[in-house]
Parts: sequence; C-alpha cells; structure tokens
Amino acid sequence: MIEGRAVGEFEANCFLFICDETKKAAIIDPGGDGAMIYQWVLDKGVEVEYILLTHGHIDHIMAVDELRDLLGAKVAIHTADAEMLTNPKYNQSIYIGFPFAFRPADILLNDGDIITVGKETIKVIATPGHSLGGVSFLTREGVFSGDTLFAGSIGRTDLRGGSYEQLIRSVEEKLFVLPAVTRVFPGHMEATTIGREKAVNPFFF
Repeated sequence: MIEGRAVGEFEANCFLFICDETKKAAIIDPGGDGAMIYQWVLDKGVEVEYILLTHGHIDHIMAVDELRDLLGAKVAIHTADAEMLTNPKYNQSIYIGFPFAFRPADILLNDGDIITVGKETIKVIATPGHSLGGVSFLTREGVFSGDTLFAGSIGRTDLRGGSYEQLIRSVEEKLFVLPAVTRVFPGHMEATTIGREKAVNPFFF
C-alpha cells in the first residue's frame, strides 16, 4: 500500500509504503511536519523500519531526525548525497535562512541495492541529475522518482551536483525502460505513469 501527503513549507510529497501483510513500513522523503507524519504512522498502526531519502535537499529531509528518534527507524540515503544530511550548505537550508544539519545516515545506498520491508522489496535505482546521489525507489506498486521526474516536467538542475544532461539520461535510461503502466510517485505534484511521461513530457521530444 502507498499513501502520500504534501508536507512542509515546500509541499514536497512524503510517502508511506506499507507491507499490508506484516504492517512493516517505510517513510519516503519526510520533508517537514514531523508531528503530522508521526500521527499518520500511529493512525495506520504500522511499524516503520526505514526512512528512505530520494536525495538530500532540505525540502525532503526536514523531519528526518525527529522521526528517526520517535520511530527508531534507520535513515538511508545514497552515498553521493550523504554529506547533504550533515552540511547546511549542501542541503540548501543555509540559503533559506535556517541552516539545518542532521545526523549521518544509518545506511548508505548504492545503485541496485534491495531494501526489504516486511514481505515487500524496494529496489534502489540511481537517477542522478537533480543531485549527485539522487535515486528512485522501485516497488511492485510503482516508482518513487523524487525530484528526477515529475508529471509533465523534470527536476531543476542548477543546484550543487545538478546536471541537465545527466538527469535526462537518468530518466531515459533508468525510468523510461520500465513498463508503460508503471505508476510514478514524484517528489512534488501529482502522480503519473511512465507511459504518460514518455508520450507527453515536453523534455523528451
């Protein structure tokens, strides 16, 4: 089961990925509103094992330490974005007037890693371009694309570690090879599908 809510000042999408059989769960991109996310977890009656980060920008990590402490979950981020948790300059928070540094990740991810949540699996797909260590998380219910691919758009590439060319390659070589029916759960705005984005996303034709 996948549920999503927009959180924080920048209304980034935070997702709760649940194994229905075991009630184990993962939180993906807790970008703020930690108390609300915590209550959401309590209301669902699930045990959160992991806090998974598609990348390290502040609008996707703001509630990381709060929820890590409340839930006892392990925080995971790609190796190339690891410093973004601990450096306010890298996670961009210094530029919005509120520099935040968080504790280091418990798990460093790499392309192809498999995370087990109850009886469900999540595959790590490296999709750099928005950041050096941007990843997407593939599950049997769809792919969480972070700020790599949006409905009708792509993530910005003008921040540290960004590359337009690399982001385009990531989408074309890592995401557009997935079945057309694959649902896409992006870091901002509404969900879409791989087929729809291949057909209408203006950045790819």
